Amino acid sequence: MLLSQIKGPGDLKSCSIEELTPLAADIRQFLIEKLSVTGGHLAPNLGVVELTIALHYCYNSPRDKFIFDVGHQAYVHKILTGRMDRFDTLRMKDGLCGFVKRCESEHDVWEAGHSSTSLSAAMGMALARDLKGEDHKVIAIIGDGALTGGMAFEALNHIGHEKKDLMVILNDNEMSIAPNVGAMHNYLTKIRSDRNYLRAKDEVEQLLKRIPAVGGKLAKTAEKLKDSLKYMMVSGVLFEELGFKYLGPVDGHDLPGLIDSFKQANNVSGPVLVHVLTTKGKGYTPAEEDSFKWHGISTPYKIESGQLLKAVGNPTYTDVFGKTLIELAEEDERIVAVTPAMPGGSGLVKFGERFPGRMIDVGIAEQHAATMCAALAMEGLKPVFAVYSTFMQRAYDQIVHDICRHNANVMFAIDRAGFVGADGETHQGVFDIAFLRHIPNMVLMMPKDENELRHMMKTALEYNDGPIGFRYPRINVPGVPLDAELVPLPIGSWEILRDGDGPIIIAVGPMVQVAEAAADTLKREGVQAAVVNARFLKPLDEEMLMELARRNQHMIVLEEASQAGSLGSAVLEFYAQRDLSGLDISLMGVPDRFIEHGSINEQLEEVGLTAEDVVRNVHKHRAGQSLRLAKE
Repeated sequence: MLLSQIKGPGDLKSCSIEELTPLAADIRQFLIEKLSVTGGHLAPNLGVVELTIALHYCYNSPRDKFIFDVGHQAYVHKILTGRMDRFDTLRMKDGLCGFVKRCESEHDVWEAGHSSTSLSAAMGMALARDLKGEDHKVIAIIGDGALTGGMAFEALNHIGHEKKDLMVILNDNEMSIAPNVGAMHNYLTKIRSDRNYLRAKDEVEQLLKRIPAVGGKLAKTAEKLKDSLKYMMVSGVLFEELGFKYLGPVDGHDLPGLIDSFKQANNVSGPVLVHVLTTKGKGYTPAEEDSFKWHGISTPYKIESGQLLKAVGNPTYTDVFGKTLIELAEEDERIVAVTPAMPGGSGLVKFGERFPGRMIDVGIAEQHAATMCAALAMEGLKPVFAVYSTFMQRAYDQIVHDICRHNANVMFAIDRAGFVGADGETHQGVFDIAFLRHIPNMVLMMPKDENELRHMMKTALEYNDGPIGFRYPRINVPGVPLDAELVPLPIGSWEILRDGDGPIIIAVGPMVQVAEAAADTLKREGVQAAVVNARFLKPLDEEMLMELARRNQHMIVLEEASQAGSLGSAVLEFYAQRDLSGLDISLMGVPDRFIEHGSINEQLEEVGLTAEDVVRNVHKHRAGQSLRLAKE
């Protein structure tokens, strides 16, 4: 097996091109077998096997810089750069990261978990190379889905202007996570399908090669002839107009063709774009037939059938959101769902089937989605911006400037709030409370269970005084009974779930269950803890906070969110503004560092957000109180 002999990219250089094809088959089989146990991004990586082999065959990593957009499609890169023996630990705590990771290998020169950053990074590295007088290659690998992101267009514009030597490989598989949408997608489809253009392009280039070099005037005329013919065959040669030399489309599974294209690209001065056509899920029938499902899988599967081995359990919060939104939309025609390329992940597929005209997928364009939602709201509709917490970060300016400043009545459905598990630090949804609660006009909620989520959605629908959001985690719901009738919650209201004369645990979201479990343990020890469901993160329940202050009991604020700037900070600010800063308050949240991949439970244990940690906090505090009393 040739794969077992590849310990690093240098080993590829001794292979013949003929040997690379069976190597690609070995890599595919390796990925299918390993990911059947660990889960991971299978379909994207199966689609780039030959492309990644060709890159390492033609160039010299890490001297030459490979910049993978997003990075979830870099498993083959990891295999070829000496990390094959770690794939049993993929996406596990302290194991191999599912994205490019600079601390893992010198071959990982850029890491990202969000799309559309590779071209800007490539431009920065090309500028740095030239300023330092170096001469290595800079190569960005970006998907056609990521190319819809506004940041990618900004970078294309700058690269084309500066004319730096760098290569952009457009990995075109007609998919991001969901099928691509938009004018760029339509343009690429035209290039993919217009065989007349491809044939004419080849014939013209062959003709020009036969023209003898008889001076600059004739050469310029020949170039104009070639350009004219291109315009006749394709309306608007976008990439060449932006300053790139365009090569392709190239079959992304034809190793000799890829290698030949890269050799051509090496002879180009200035930026060059190689358009590579790939099949997402290539070589594994279930993934080819449903590349959306197999984009990223979190559970093991049977290799022969592709059956996912999911444990039977309760639906997810995302499932409940999607079902409830359909119920509400049946009653209110103003509701419009907006998603940035995540209809499946955000639970909107069935909504789109039921209301195709009221489902808007803007592609990977969170900033555009946010501002568009503001305009929809101003025109009297009820836009529901369904977005992962981690991706909403990308639209911060638009949320501040276009939504909150205008007090636009946008509903935010903030999915993946809190820890997300195997996707790790680039996807953790722990910052949104801190960056949303300080924006004027924003209302922000988080439910303790699925029943309360449904009521919060009704609350948001009937709220007409500005932007309002509800955030929910990436876990299965507790499985509580659902109320038949949905009623709005009083804005800013908290609830005391259990009372007692011991510590007061103020918790939000899934941490409410953690608080109740801790209270159960303390009760067995003779300590009667109170548990408060702080379901409104903004505005706070000021009346209840004043009541809790009058009790003068130890308070613990428990949240699966950045401790800096989130609910705990809001509570301390509230009391400080009222000169009640002498209260006994402990904060339990996510510390000031990025939390890496692993299971959600492992992440909670790592940062001390379990029921056992709450009990230890209470014991430590009570011991400290006893020591102080003894000294007095």
